[in-house]
Amino acid sequence: MKKIFYLLTISFLLIYYPTIAQQMPIQDITLTQYKYPFPVHFLQLQVQGEPLKMAYMDVQPSHPNGKTVVLLHGKNFNGAYWDSTAADLSNNGYRVIIPDQIGFGKSTKPAHFQYSFQQLALNTKALLDTLQVTKAAILGHSMGGMLAVRFALMYPAVTEKLILENPIGLEDWKVKVPYQSVDKWYQSELQQNYDKIKQYMMDSYYAGQWTPSYDKWAQLLASWTSSPDYSLVAWNAALTYDMIFTQPVLYEFPNIQAPTLLIIGQRDRTALGKANVPEEIRKTLGNYPELGKQAAANIPHAKLVPIEGVGHLPHIEAYARFIAPLLEFLKQ
Repeated sequence: MKKIFYLLTISFLLIYYPTIAQQMPIQDITLTQYKYPFPVHFLQLQVQGEPLKMAYMDVQPSHPNGKTVVLLHGKNFNGAYWDSTAADLSNNGYRVIIPDQIGFGKSTKPAHFQYSFQQLALNTKALLDTLQVTKAAILGHSMGGMLAVRFALMYPAVTEKLILENPIGLEDWKVKVPYQSVDKWYQSELQQNYDKIKQYMMDSYYAGQWTPSYDKWAQLLASWTSSPDYSLVAWNAALTYDMIFTQPVLYEFPNIQAPTLLIIGQRDRTALGKANVPEEIRKTLGNYPELGKQAAANIPHAKLVPIEGVGHLPHIEAYARFIAPLLEFLKQ
């Protein structure tokens, strides 16, 4: 009897879990109804002939230490996933500024935009100028790591310290991976749904392991896919994929002037376009244990903190092991 009850329970979960997992309401193109962990403000920009709004959070500490940290999100995320990091930094006296880049989160999704890391860095600098921040530690995760590097190269006087958490772009994929057009990226994005998003995250970010704490980020991306405006979200996603693929930053690592901390989850195997290459080539891509060492060797004044058994998102998957070296580095 117990065995029958167990099988019925498992069957119920298998049938209904996808529905349960997608209970987040459909979101509009700027996540109007989605509550961020801190108050959201907007910077008005005029870029490439278009009026744009850049969302950001500005978390003020109760006991300021006079230092500022800027948190730059990854490709499949927005500023909200820095919630715990920002809270801890604020509790330690840091002012924390968390932008949603144009094309992401609550910021504008333009119909026509030439994306570049230089332009995103310009937008981020405009935000800091508006907030009268002249120096900051710049922390970037995943795609945000590529942007953080570009920002540090463009604005060395502003960048007090550079922190890269499992940044993508530690290798030049276009050397091994065939180019994929924006139109092809766009068609692929139009086919996204919760199950595909979850599977990608589980395979690429968490090495096949999944816990309920990861699910809200898959749900949030999936909540856009049923929106009437999803085609514009997908179009911006395609444009930013092209930016990432065609604008490597690793060749300029030796030019970085700021003291740099690399926090690298050792289980990460993220690599753009690796599904489009033969297995023998695929196995050589996204080797973060080696890529982290190479990056640390090529960046002057760099310190590498490898985190064993952790994938692409240490600040979500192993928060305690992420925040401790970060706070130590910032206090140095």
